[in-house]
Amino acid sequence: MNITKRQPVSVGEMTTEEFLVPMGLTQGRLAEAMGVSRKTVNEFCTNRRAITADTALMLATVFGNTADFWLNLQQRNELWKALNTPKRRARIERARPIAA
Repeated sequence: MNITKRQPVSVGEMTTEEFLVPMGLTQGRLAEAMGVSRKTVNEFCTNRRAITADTALMLATVFGNTADFWLNLQQRNELWKALNTPKRRARIERARPIAA
């Protein structure tokens, strides 16, 4: 599996560093725009919560980009974590193709 050693940018880091800070927005203001609780926004901004398809669609609406943009960030991080956590990687590497 080809994946970098360096962890990809997270949804939280992207949201904070590329959107909230430059736009002068707070997590509370983002939560209001998305129609979710401030706790929800705080949890994904601090990488304690993964985003769902619904959240990706809301972020896309608020920031004028696509749900795929947000889901790709999430997916790259999940794959990186799976391959860079020794216990998880060992379990993954036990999988074998089914012989035809």
